[in-house]
Amino acid sequence: MSPRAAVVWTPDFLGYDLGDDHPLDPVRLDLTMRLATGLGVLEGVEPLVPKPAPDEEVQRVHVPAYLAAVKAAPDMPFGVGHGLGTEDNPIFAGMHEASALVCGGSLLAAKEIAEGRADRAVNIAGGLHHAMPDHASGFCVYNDCAVAISWLLDHGFDRIAYVDVDVHHGDGVQAAFYRDPRVLTISLHQHPMTLWPGTGWPAEAGEGPAIGTAVNVALPPGTGDSGWLRAFHAVVPSLVTAFRPQVLVTQCGVDTHAEDPLANLGLSVDGHRAIYRALRDLAEQAAGGKWLATGGGGYGLFRVVPRSWTHLIATVLDRDVEPHRPLPAGWVAHTASLTGQRLPSEMTEGRDTSYEPWTEGADRVDTAVLETRRMLFPLHGLDPDDPRD
Repeated sequence: MSPRAAVVWTPDFLGYDLGDDHPLDPVRLDLTMRLATGLGVLEGVEPLVPKPAPDEEVQRVHVPAYLAAVKAAPDMPFGVGHGLGTEDNPIFAGMHEASALVCGGSLLAAKEIAEGRADRAVNIAGGLHHAMPDHASGFCVYNDCAVAISWLLDHGFDRIAYVDVDVHHGDGVQAAFYRDPRVLTISLHQHPMTLWPGTGWPAEAGEGPAIGTAVNVALPPGTGDSGWLRAFHAVVPSLVTAFRPQVLVTQCGVDTHAEDPLANLGLSVDGHRAIYRALRDLAEQAAGGKWLATGGGGYGLFRVVPRSWTHLIATVLDRDVEPHRPLPAGWVAHTASLTGQRLPSEMTEGRDTSYEPWTEGADRVDTAVLETRRMLFPLHGLDPDDPRD
């Protein structure tokens, strides 16, 4: 384990609960921490316990009227607007407190890095990347990613790279920094013609002084491990390296998995493990080793999320889990009591995650890559048609 890596966790994160039938079930967090503990990933690690973010910190991103609406919502049965009380964003008791706690978790991770106590930090409860300044969106009430980035910008950092690997476009974070040249936002997601929120086109490239600092790779439905990794390595390392960030912030949603019920990409748990290792390498090579990782989407509650995010925690801690490691019997028994699904037996799905480095080709992934490269690479002094860039 890296002596300078931190895990942010409290069981109180489970209070961010949108209801029994809602896809964003906090059981995925509980099962992840149980699995990481059962495998010894967290042995000797004392998780950092966050406090709810104060209003003034949440208001880095969100307008005061929206905070007031979130606080009032549980006592307003007919709704308060601002995207609250919808099917995606139902109102629940303690909504403000639970959402502020998630923000507090990502703020604590940012502070650990900024104040030199850690080089890496992970908050799997974070990654609520769709929340907008004045409304909830896509299961997200407060945008902890944007709040943490804003805090970092005021505490010694002036070049931050944000990489979002969720299946859905990282629209809320992009919107927060769309005119801020200090933040490079990169989102790899399923094509907006085929998936909510319908944004994240390559032409969305930033505005004013920030032109070129919003990057979107729109992947065709069905893209699997090798295609996804091919696209990532064809776009992300070159742009991040050219941007020269002081810290890498990532949203590590795992709804890209082939079994995820809300989207249509085809990645595996093995692909997720490869992504986290690539992000760790990127932080080491381009951001001085500074890496703040958050969770995000992921609705394969029992078979997918716990394994994938255990790999994430292990990667942050430099305690990589061998893919064929058996799942602990106690974890399997506990999880079996919660679901009738057939459970996996190992930390792998036996998938080959090798990929061919990008060259200008004719398949759908290469077309997406080339569209993004031709839009963004010249703005960073890179050649979009040269595979070496």
